[in-house]
Amino acid sequence: MNEMIAAKDVHFRYTPENPYAVDGASMTIRKGEFVAVLGANGCGKSTLAKHFNAILLPESGTVTVEGMDTRDESHLYDIRQTVGMVFQNPDNQIVATVVEEDVAFALENLGVPPAEIRARIDEAMQMSGIYKHREKAPHKLSGGQKQRVAIAGVIAMRPDCLVLDEATAMLDPRGREKVMETIHHLNKDFGITVVSITHYMEEAAQADRVLVMSEGHVVMEGTPKEVFSQTEKVRALRLDVPQAAELRDELVKAGLDLPEGIITEDECAAALYELLK
Repeated sequence: MNEMIAAKDVHFRYTPENPYAVDGASMTIRKGEFVAVLGANGCGKSTLAKHFNAILLPESGTVTVEGMDTRDESHLYDIRQTVGMVFQNPDNQIVATVVEEDVAFALENLGVPPAEIRARIDEAMQMSGIYKHREKAPHKLSGGQKQRVAIAGVIAMRPDCLVLDEATAMLDPRGREKVMETIHHLNKDFGITVVSITHYMEEAAQADRVLVMSEGHVVMEGTPKEVFSQTEKVRALRLDVPQAAELRDELVKAGLDLPEGIITEDECAAALYELLK
């Protein structure tokens, strides 16, 4: 079976009085993919992401993880071992006063033998690029470094899939770049399936596939080029083309020879589409 996660006609609301935050969403994530999920604020993308490791359960419809129904409590441990979550604010995920202790925290709670804990946290810190900071206090690290500590803590659990819920939203451009490098490394070199919930189109441009949500359901799907080339539809969904000032350096790094002074939205969009050819 090539399916990692499958959501079928999922409906969810936080209280019976509220409108549906997820309103009939369906999507499939295949093993080894890097999938970006885009959408304007309030479209339901983060709510849907929390269904992927059973933090939330659908009111109707189904979510399966490697064939396991998230509503079946007998599968809860296996589902959460399979799908790891990284959230927006790393400070809410870090609990220890030393980096390596934080990475080891969940493993210790699960009763993993000490020798295996040592091997796993060293591996996870190397994979996440924070091994050299292992003896530092997390509060002395940058936002991007803290987020990579949070990622290492999840990777130490050896999940098959990593779901990032706006994991770069609070980072500066350099921090975002380093975190995205880490995520691509985990996906390409270790085969970890990645689902990135984001509002940064330049991050989504690096994915294998892009899903766009609006009003609680998936309204567009395809490769980055297929999605972003539908300019009018993208803008109608309130997905902003990245401003040139934020995007130009990324495009240059990707190999485009751009003149100085790209300042208009259309020029910025044209450069993005050129990158995706």
